[in-house]
This record gives sequence, C-alpha cells and structure tokens, in this order.
Amino acid sequence: MLGPTSDAEDVAQETLVAAYKALSGFQFDSKFSTWLYRIAVNKCTDALRARRRDTILLDATGENSAAAWEAIDKETPHWELEQAELAWELEKGIQALPHLYRESFVLRHVEGLGYDEMSAILGVHRDTLKMRVYKARTLLCQSLAHLDGAHK
Repeated sequence: MLGPTSDAEDVAQETLVAAYKALSGFQFDSKFSTWLYRIAVNKCTDALRARRRDTILLDATGENSAAAWEAIDKETPHWELEQAELAWELEKGIQALPHLYRESFVLRHVEGLGYDEMSAILGVHRDTLKMRVYKARTLLCQSLAHLDGAHK
C-alpha cells in the first residue's frame, strides 16, 4: 500500500507495537493473522493520509515536487465526483448479484478471506465457492461494461 519506502518500514514497526499493546484485548473471534492484517491496513491508511497532508502543506509553501503536483491534480472535485460515481456503480453492481454469488464475492474480495476460511464459514466446498466468485466477477464485469473508458 505504501510502496518500497521507509514509510513502509515505519508502518510495519508501528503495526507490531500497536498489536503488542492490544494483544490482551484480542478476542479470538477471528484468526490472529486477520486481526494483525486489519491493524496493518489501518496504520497504512493513517500513513497515506499523513502523506497527503504533507503534500498539501508542501504545496502551500511552494516547496513541492512534480509528484506533489501530480497528487494534487488527480484529487480535484471532478476526480472525487468520478470516484464517488464509480464506487456507487460498483456497489449497485455488487448488490444486483444473486445472493449466493454476492455472498461469496464479498467474503473473498471485500473481506479478503481465503477459500478455506470461506468454506468453514458458509459450509460449502471450496471448489463451489471458487465457481461462485468467478461467476460473480463475470456478472459484475458484464454489468459494469458500460463504464469501460468512461472515467479515464
């Protein structure tokens, strides 16, 4: 999420420190790796927000680089509106999927679960789940085909 930067190393360390501090509160409701992954994602998100704030602050002082200008140019109100529209179209497409396909798709691609974990949760063979996720992706691509090239 952060690329090969020193930020990634810093966030990895922050993740381990945060996990160590919160270890006594771990509920065992999920796998430890899932819990740790969630902490890491949150720390990466925080770092990306901080990076964005730094970019904007640099721009305000006039000490910016080409990368700073590029990041600012992409995040115009028009760009934000396009992203919101795309998110809405994607959500609408996911909600339109048949229940079994939607359930499998969300567990795999939104929640990031593996097929073995999904199988344990749903009580369905992993090969069946692979087929459902594949068909869900196919149906989703078909329902979003009208967007191809519309938001580039």
